[in-house]
Amino acid sequence: MSKFNSARVRALVSSPVVSESVPSGLTHEGGAGYVREPKSELFLLAVTNMVGEQTFYEASDKRDDRYAELVRAVTIADPEWTARFLAWLRGAANMRSASLVGAAHFVKARLDAGEQGMSRQVVDSVLQRADEPGEFLAYWSSYHGRTLPKPVKRGVADAVRRLYDERALAKWDSEARGFRFGDVLNLVHPSAVTDKQGDLFRHALDRRHGSIDGVPASLDVLRARAELLAWPVEQRRALFQQDRDTVTSTLRNAGMTWESVAGWLQGPMTADVWEALVPSMGYMALLRQLRNFDEAGVSDEVAAEVAARLADPAQVARSRQLPMRFLSAFRAAPSLRWAWALEQAITHSLANVPALAGRTLILVDTSSSMQASFSKDGSLMRWDAAAVFGIALGSRCADAEVVSFSSAQYYAGDPPGAKTMVFPVRGGESLLRSVDRWKDGGYFLGGGTDTAGALRRHFTGHDRVVILTDEQASDGDVHRALPAHVPLYTWNLAGYRHGHAPSGGRDRHTFGGLTDQAFRMIPLLESGRNAAWPF
Repeated sequence: MSKFNSARVRALVSSPVVSESVPSGLTHEGGAGYVREPKSELFLLAVTNMVGEQTFYEASDKRDDRYAELVRAVTIADPEWTARFLAWLRGAANMRSASLVGAAHFVKARLDAGEQGMSRQVVDSVLQRADEPGEFLAYWSSYHGRTLPKPVKRGVADAVRRLYDERALAKWDSEARGFRFGDVLNLVHPSAVTDKQGDLFRHALDRRHGSIDGVPASLDVLRARAELLAWPVEQRRALFQQDRDTVTSTLRNAGMTWESVAGWLQGPMTADVWEALVPSMGYMALLRQLRNFDEAGVSDEVAAEVAARLADPAQVARSRQLPMRFLSAFRAAPSLRWAWALEQAITHSLANVPALAGRTLILVDTSSSMQASFSKDGSLMRWDAAAVFGIALGSRCADAEVVSFSSAQYYAGDPPGAKTMVFPVRGGESLLRSVDRWKDGGYFLGGGTDTAGALRRHFTGHDRVVILTDEQASDGDVHRALPAHVPLYTWNLAGYRHGHAPSGGRDRHTFGGLTDQAFRMIPLLESGRNAAWPF
């Protein structure tokens, strides 16, 4: 009888998020807790961290302090890895605040250790929007003081040269900001790339100090904007009686965003106003204004134009919107004329969700801690993300059982055990409709997190198990609730310190984040190849 050469044999593979093999701690709910090595803990925290936001188990200040400590520790241990990670975090992962905060602590850690180099490049790499140099300096001054070391000045200056133009000044420079464009220029002293940018820098400084004596002749957009702002209210409203192309061109040439038009018009944002603005609006702005378009009565012709842009796979990719943003837009829009475009958009945003052969058990954690919001308006919860990913994966697998789970022990006197509901995946049903059916059907359960109990109840020889969760299991050891040879893929949606199972190899792997990027790792691992960091 063969000891090693059996039909079940597979290559030993590894994944990047690594933890201890034996639990040394406890989850927040008292289950077996596996400590991760620092890079792994930092990665899972960063890709789910909105900075300054409360989570179910961690106060915002405690969570932010843990993040800062991890960035500093990993920077000292491996600055090259941390530099690549922070650039990826702001880029492909589109985590704006976490990357800016991370860059600030990267620089401080390097300076405190007496190390030279890399800091300037890291600061420059995370500043990708024209308001972010000021945002970065605001964070630095509030956390590290107003003295700016050379790497900060040079990194911010590099970004300013890339990002500051007329339209950026019109959009982002306002009295509502503590660090205006002029403040940033005063602090970091960037050299202008062109003569025109030099005029812009001088004009921004004049604006900041209230000494404007006209707009330089080279700044066409700002001159056109100044002319529009000088129009009387009656002339502003009369503009929208002209043909749409003329209105659109007039507003675009003056760098007028929908926000600035809303204040400038001093009247209602009617259908003709929105229709003139649509060609100049960015992808995110369109996605967030669907309700306003409907309420204003935007024509079906213009709505079709908006829908085409929302559904365009290239624009979806460039926008780097989280998949849950499309769900939020779908829920907010009064009419159904956006539904198909949003369905296409969320499908494009989940392009990396694999089609898996064999039988797959997908457990979606809908305990009370997963009800925590990760959006400022409270419209999106972590369990929304778990449901979106779980249903999307289930719909693509050859044979999937999708299960919502929590714990039957809601109150102290309740009997222990898992509470579960099997969600029937319907072939051909749209993802957005499926998520609505999940919500309307009571699949968001609440209560505790009996992950091990749900595994024992629903595992029946599946080829793999995927769990979408914050990992804060309340009972037992999740790792030992499943046969050791069955691959367990944990998708972490919260970034707490302790995991519910080991990770990094031996058929136990943890991924994380609020995008579809890490789904690419499952096919790699199952084909016998190691999965590396995505940067």
